[in-house]
Amino acid sequence: MGPPYRRSGPGGRGRGGQGSRVTRRRPAGLRPAWLAAGVAAVLGSAVLGSAFGAVPLPAGGVAVEMFNLVPGVRLDSALSEREIDILMQLRLPRVVLGLLVGALLALAGAAYQGAFRNPLADPHLLGVASGAGLGVTAVIVLRAGDGMTELPIGVPAAAFAGAIGAVALTWMLGAAGGRDRSPATLILAGVAVSAFLSAAQTFLLQRHVESLREVYSWLLGRLSTAGWHDVLVVLPYALITGLIVLSQRRQLDVLTVGDAEAASLGLHPQRSRYLLIVAASLGTAAAVSVSGLIGFVGIIVPHTLRLLAGPGNRALLPLSVLFGAAFLALTDLLARTAGGDAEIPIGVVTAFLGAPFFILVLRTSRTGQA
Repeated sequence: MGPPYRRSGPGGRGRGGQGSRVTRRRPAGLRPAWLAAGVAAVLGSAVLGSAFGAVPLPAGGVAVEMFNLVPGVRLDSALSEREIDILMQLRLPRVVLGLLVGALLALAGAAYQGAFRNPLADPHLLGVASGAGLGVTAVIVLRAGDGMTELPIGVPAAAFAGAIGAVALTWMLGAAGGRDRSPATLILAGVAVSAFLSAAQTFLLQRHVESLREVYSWLLGRLSTAGWHDVLVVLPYALITGLIVLSQRRQLDVLTVGDAEAASLGLHPQRSRYLLIVAASLGTAAAVSVSGLIGFVGIIVPHTLRLLAGPGNRALLPLSVLFGAAFLALTDLLARTAGGDAEIPIGVVTAFLGAPFFILVLRTSRTGQA
């Protein structure tokens, strides 16, 4: 999992001496087989997530109805009118929301890891999700206290402000005392920022007990939706985040060699890094505002793809979008069905899966540095 560029001396032998130069070793691009696998995973998870639930629907009929959404396609439906209403008004909006949230969290995790050059960077662990959570909690508390009507743009905007503030605090604390921003230092800074923001959140809730149930259910993570409203709210943020981060995938490969070498190749490291951080924070804020705190998606998906498809960001970022979407849709299906009549919060399921995975990544990272 080496960097895509290396320093070499005269004749390409080692480092040192005059005339040393940067030799480019192009990372592998996106292979058609992996792209096809990602698209198949998204479609398969969408069908499974829409077919299973409190009212089971035939998977074949669900697939037909999804094909009928394509302009110019019209196949005979095997579903009744009632089943079509359940699919289109309840089941499918939730599945699409899960696909969007999973894609955003996985893409943000991969972007943070590349921008920070830190394999442990994650929207949840860096305090970004907690910052966005504090912003959303403040909106819920104020709305309940003042009797305000719901303003869809208010929740993502507040979440974005909290996310940017959290990542700025983490970044500054990571270099406190003149130390380098090592992976361990950044994670510790993120833990400190998360603890501070959680304390502020608790203070707000203590003074507004009437909002406790709504905020608590949101904190555990959920994808409950009564229609397409949440999908339409998060979709513009997802498009903006995806366009910006995916357009920077080559720059991320260059950043892996370090800022000095990246600058010698014509890149502006800090500008690219800040653009990626802002875009990833925007995506995280949008996802958190509609789904609550769902952790570890940004670690599980990118690291699994690095092991299977390679570390190059030209392939990693698009695949993180596809497999992150499929992962959260299937995780939501598990949360809806594993607990019987009682739905398990999706944040609890991802924590059960992600905590052991994070320990494995931490152990592997420390072994690689030894």
